Amino acid sequence: MVPDIEAIAEQVFVALADPTRRTILTALASDGPSTVTDLAARLPITRQAIAKHLALMTEAGLVTPEPGERRRVRYRLRSAPVQIAQQFLAGLAHDWDDRLDALRRHLTTP
Repeated sequence: MVPDIEAIAEQVFVALADPTRRTILTALASDGPSTVTDLAARLPITRQAIAKHLALMTEAGLVTPEPGERRRVRYRLRSAPVQIAQQFLAGLAHDWDDRLDALRRHLTTP
């Protein structure tokens, strides 16, 4: 089944629109897989807030929960949804480039 690129891109954009979620993603990118408790120790955000944000980011596919020792769940970044969102944006840019080129040709043609 072919993924719905626009739907995936929308979920990524919604997730990335929030500065707290971007902060959590940055922490995961720099420090690697982390638990909610690990993130709360490094960030000025409560564990409950982090868990809520991670749930949304899991739904968007940006992170994946992995069971760890003593039932602790570590969250790991996933790049695939971001790459799909980039493809979506590249398609939009290509469409705009074509339209702008056509407009430029129209305006410069005597």
